[in-house]
Amino acid sequence: MANANRTLVEHRLDVEGADPLLLAGVNDGNMQELARIFGIRVVLRGDRIILSGEIEPLERAVPVIQHLIELARLRSPFDVSDVARIAADFASEGGGPPPTREELRIALPGTRKVIAPKSRGQATYMEAIRDHDIVIGIGPAGTGKTYLAVAAAVDALHRKRVRRIILARPAVEAGENLGFLPGDLQEKVDPYLRPLYDALEDMMPPERVQRALEDRTIEIAPLAYMRGRTLSDAFVILDEAQNATSAQMKMFLTRLGLNSRVVITGDKTQIDLPKRSDSGLLEVERILLGIEGIEFVYLDGTDVIRHRLVKDIIRAYADADELDAAEEPPHGETE
Repeated sequence: MANANRTLVEHRLDVEGADPLLLAGVNDGNMQELARIFGIRVVLRGDRIILSGEIEPLERAVPVIQHLIELARLRSPFDVSDVARIAADFASEGGGPPPTREELRIALPGTRKVIAPKSRGQATYMEAIRDHDIVIGIGPAGTGKTYLAVAAAVDALHRKRVRRIILARPAVEAGENLGFLPGDLQEKVDPYLRPLYDALEDMMPPERVQRALEDRTIEIAPLAYMRGRTLSDAFVILDEAQNATSAQMKMFLTRLGLNSRVVITGDKTQIDLPKRSDSGLLEVERILLGIEGIEFVYLDGTDVIRHRLVKDIIRAYADADELDAAEEPPHGETE
């Protein structure tokens, strides 16, 4: 009898100008995800999305779908996982994802890819990179720290704001021993630098990447190779900075030359150094806060853009760490 009292309504949204394939998703996956999340019927028909269901879930669904329509009009790509994340953003206290702002969108040359922030934290991060000489982005895996920094670097190179891009990473052993890897020194450290190559190759045609690496317009190297250099007219990214020692971090920061931008990224929960306290990322967070021109941006689980389970995994590890800290006896005491 309860079902007989339900009030079902229908609502239509105009999608004219939106890319229908992008909006619907692969095999209508985006429409199916919206239907699953809100418990309503969602049909894309011509220039209309037709929603039908109870009033309350329909009211929650409308602003989410309007945001997706706007993204599809801008040809800003999204998939099923993005639909779920955007719906969660609207349901959160903040009231939704960042507004779609033209100045934060990066159209990559030679590809049809457009990169834009997908969370409020990412929007803050991209604004900081645009407005500051040194940006330090701290947060867990999957929040786009490296990817967005590389996108900003490629955009700056394309617009001739810098003459070169330099991407660096500490080559720190995380349970493996470099000496036992086959090959010469470059072949030994290349696996540590592979994520930087991957990000770059996702944003530029392969032949342009190869040409830029050959003429050193783009350089990818271990952090230790930065010693003794002055990095002018460059967009410089230090990735995985939690594994740079204090001495390495000071060396890196003092390489900054004229007309250069620096982005430092790191995750404080993944320090592979023998002593956690040796991390240069922890030190700069303590001693560089408040210096004009240096901006710290903190990303968290709400900014994770990977598979939805990554958020749950990050949260589970954080909860476990808090529990371990609570159960650990005070310093100097034993059980």
